[in-house]
Amino acid sequence: MSALDNALFGYYPYIALTVFLLGSLIRFDRDQYSWKSDSSQLLRKGQLRWGSNLFHVGILFLFFGHSVGMLTPHFVYEPFMTAGAKQLMAMVSGGIFGLFGFVGISLLLHRRLTDDRIRATSKTSDIVLLWLLWLQFALGLATIPLSAQHLDGGMMLLLAEWAQRIVTFRGGAPELLAEASWVFKAHMFLGMSIFLIFPFTRLVHVWSGFGTLAYVLRPYQVVRSRRLGVRPTQPLGSRKPNH
Repeated sequence: MSALDNALFGYYPYIALTVFLLGSLIRFDRDQYSWKSDSSQLLRKGQLRWGSNLFHVGILFLFFGHSVGMLTPHFVYEPFMTAGAKQLMAMVSGGIFGLFGFVGISLLLHRRLTDDRIRATSKTSDIVLLWLLWLQFALGLATIPLSAQHLDGGMMLLLAEWAQRIVTFRGGAPELLAEASWVFKAHMFLGMSIFLIFPFTRLVHVWSGFGTLAYVLRPYQVVRSRRLGVRPTQPLGSRKPNH
C-alpha cells in the first residue's frame, strides 16, 4: 500500500465527513438566507422537468442503495443472499438508476451552460458541482463492466468492508483497496470530495428535504377563528368551510 492510498482512503474520508457535518451546521447557523436550492425554473422551464426528475430519482436511489449496500455487514444478508447475487442486483439496479441520473444531470448541465440568462445568474460553484456530479455518474457507470469481470462478489465485499471500517473507526481500511481498479478508487475519491464541498454549495437543501419527513409525525395544527358564532377549535385537517 502506498502512502498516497493511505492518505486518500485512510485519512481523507474523515476530513471530508468532518467538513460535511460541521460545515453544514455552521452554514445553517450563520448564513440561513443562502440555505436554498436556487432554482432557475422562472428563467426557463425547458429541460428542467425531465432533467431534474431523472437526476433526483437516480441520485436518491443510488444514495440509499450505496448506504445500505456498503454499510450492511455481510452476515446480515448471507443466510438468504450470496455475495454474487447481491453484486448482480447492485449492478442491474445501479445501472438503471445510474443511467437515469446521468441523463438527468447531462440535461441540467447542458441547460445551464447553453442558456445565456441561466449562465449569467449561475455561481461558479453551480457549474463546478454539476460537472463533478456528471463525472461521478460516469465513473459509477464505468464500474459496471469491471464488476462484471468478477461476479463472485469478492471486490464488492472488500469495498463494503472498507466503508464499514471507516465508519466504525477500525484500522486497516486502506489495505483492502490494494487490488481495486483505479476506476473504483476515482469513484470513491470523487464521492468523498462531493461530501467535502457539500456545505459550500446548493446541495445543503438536501438537509431540508430530509427535514420535511418530520411533518409526517406532526400533530394537527390548531386553528381558531375570529368570527363570532363559529364552533370551537377544530383540527385543521377536519375543519369544514363556513358558508
